[in-house]
Amino acid sequence: MKRRDFLKTVGFGAAALAIQGCNRLALQGKKSNKKQPNIVFIMADDMGYGDVGCYNRDSLIPTPNMDRLAKQGVRFTDAHSPSAVCTPTRYGVLTGRYCWRTRLKRSVLNGFSQPLISQERLTVAELLKTHGYHTACIGKWHLGVGWQSKDGRAITSTKDTKRVDFTKPITDGPNDHGFDYSFVTASCSKIDSPHCFIKNDRTVGIPNIQIPVDKSLDGDFRVRPGLTTSDWVTEDVDLIFTKRAVDFIENHKNSNPQAPFFLYLPLSSPHAPWLAPERFKGKSKSGPRGDLVFQVDWCVGQIMDVLEKLKLSDNTLLIVTSDNGPRIGHKGHKSSGSYRGYKSHIWEGGHRVPFIARWPGRIKPGTVSNQLLCLTDLMATCAAIVAADLPDGTAEDSYNVLPALLDGKLDKPIRNAIVHHSVKGVFAIRQGQWKLILETKTSGGWVRPRGKGPEPGAPGQLYNVTDDPYEQNDLYDKHPEIVKRLTGLLQKYKRQGYSRP
Repeated sequence: MKRRDFLKTVGFGAAALAIQGCNRLALQGKKSNKKQPNIVFIMADDMGYGDVGCYNRDSLIPTPNMDRLAKQGVRFTDAHSPSAVCTPTRYGVLTGRYCWRTRLKRSVLNGFSQPLISQERLTVAELLKTHGYHTACIGKWHLGVGWQSKDGRAITSTKDTKRVDFTKPITDGPNDHGFDYSFVTASCSKIDSPHCFIKNDRTVGIPNIQIPVDKSLDGDFRVRPGLTTSDWVTEDVDLIFTKRAVDFIENHKNSNPQAPFFLYLPLSSPHAPWLAPERFKGKSKSGPRGDLVFQVDWCVGQIMDVLEKLKLSDNTLLIVTSDNGPRIGHKGHKSSGSYRGYKSHIWEGGHRVPFIARWPGRIKPGTVSNQLLCLTDLMATCAAIVAADLPDGTAEDSYNVLPALLDGKLDKPIRNAIVHHSVKGVFAIRQGQWKLILETKTSGGWVRPRGKGPEPGAPGQLYNVTDDPYEQNDLYDKHPEIVKRLTGLLQKYKRQGYSRP
């Protein structure tokens, strides 16, 4: 079923129930008598497993709000982003589908890239919207938008910057993919041009000022050259996102308190450049990057506070996670914990992320779950929350992990397997205790931490991540039968176009 057919059938009220054959659209069935919960999904940018105190008792960064959230809900220890970098993960979160199934086989998009989510692709926002949710996307989009040009020719890259007509509305942004309200940046909020906010389909101001290259700054503290608006302040990006998110929740409470809402809040910190607002400078013992992790925690606290103030906490599923692994921590801080690798890498440190969820009355406080999950699982889990089955051809790599959320001690594995992907296109597949890393023709070589560990062998690596969670003992040559089985499973997932049941 195509997206437009789905929306045409189920998106316009109870009259759709009368359409013959709509029973095959289980999204329209199994109505629950309970009030649907609000859903808030906060995703940090480059925050690692070892950055958050409740995951790393030796963390040099104070994270009191996320630690408090973990005490009030469930903390997952084996949660993963589908990719070790940001654009592919964002695609997976919103569509429930691995990004390597699209045209983007490696790396990420920039601020002038063509849209990645097709018009035929169902998103979690559209799914929830058909069930009465008011939806908002506030933060870093980074999935491409349709810029209009001055000469009628397509805008496809940063080389086309001078031809963009910023006075015209964008197309294929969040509002075209299920969000009622959006306040975003097109790409990496603090580093890539255009340095401006986009409210719904219009830029806030016209980015017509050129940022020069400042060679006096280290690359991790430098904003890339490009167009900006006159009032743009890089340090304030997440402060503004958080204020907009709080305003959205307050306005929704005042204007439509009976309807549930879905807030997708992808923050820009602690991604480089490591430029923290004055109020957060020196708050960590791990330097400027650590200060930005502290800022993420502050943002989480602001959302928790407004939910409490408006008495919305009890009926809100609040999730906090990260889009991929971290950059290397400073001053001895282990940003990936003890896991091998960092952002962009195929090892655990590149994609094992914090994942904390709270839903009072449904999730038992102080729970720790070892259940394997992937951020692509948001779609199927939301479908379960609203008592709906997903149509065929949607959310192909999304599993319903609601049972694990509600029962942190659930022993039976929900996921059969999970596929990981690195910035260079290196694949890995995990099933149970075994993780197989495979070199591919499109990978462009292995990506590894600077000066960390030996060069991987070819054509791959095999680890028992139960006995060897830090991936130190390569068993590729010792278990050819497991290599063969997992290689076959990955090829099956690629060939058939889906991995969920």
